[in-house]
Amino acid sequence: MRLIIAGCEYSGTTTLAEAIAEWVEETLGGRPGIHDHFKGAPEKNLTEEEEAQFAALKPRLLEMFQRYQIEYHLQPGFFAYPDHIMVGMHLEDAVYAPLYYGYGGPGQYAERTEFARHTEQRLIDLAPDLIEIHVKASPDVIRQRMREAPHRNQTIKEADVELVLEGFATQHAASLIPNKLEIDSSEASVDECLAQFVSFYEPLMTDADRVRALVTRARRAGEWI
Repeated sequence: MRLIIAGCEYSGTTTLAEAIAEWVEETLGGRPGIHDHFKGAPEKNLTEEEEAQFAALKPRLLEMFQRYQIEYHLQPGFFAYPDHIMVGMHLEDAVYAPLYYGYGGPGQYAERTEFARHTEQRLIDLAPDLIEIHVKASPDVIRQRMREAPHRNQTIKEADVELVLEGFATQHAASLIPNKLEIDSSEASVDECLAQFVSFYEPLMTDADRVRALVTRARRAGEWI
């Protein structure tokens, strides 16, 4: 299973990724890695000083770093694993870079909408079975989540919520990835969002995934020796 899960911050992309990873472990065996570091700080375990140093980089250096990150995650080695989940990836860069980081806008070097389509063509070549999931929520729900559980390295600004939601919807609609799913988490629980994904994914399961599911089920039933 190869997935890209993207959407406005606070829409629930990370939460859904974790729920899918648990489902994969229970259903297919083996827990997939989750790469969720394409916005804000580049890694989750930086010190506050290191985060401040990264945030102070000029747009040219930020653009170079994010281009490196995306290129790094396009290496064939990542797609040699049976399961691979990326949160945000090039779609976050296409939405957030022109709005917050000072690069990648129309007419600028490495314009990110164009770069996103180039990235997707490479992803299709690497993983024809790739699924792209757009997670969204209403502006009111996004703002409520911002107030109730603010992120330490929050990217979006409250005034920009509608603009960011529109940006992700536009990128999702323009994406070249054939297998695309949209999930609205405004009123749906995590389990309900997961069920929507599973319903979409099951008809697309590869033969290898179906064999893994059978083996995992047999092991859990004590039928595998």
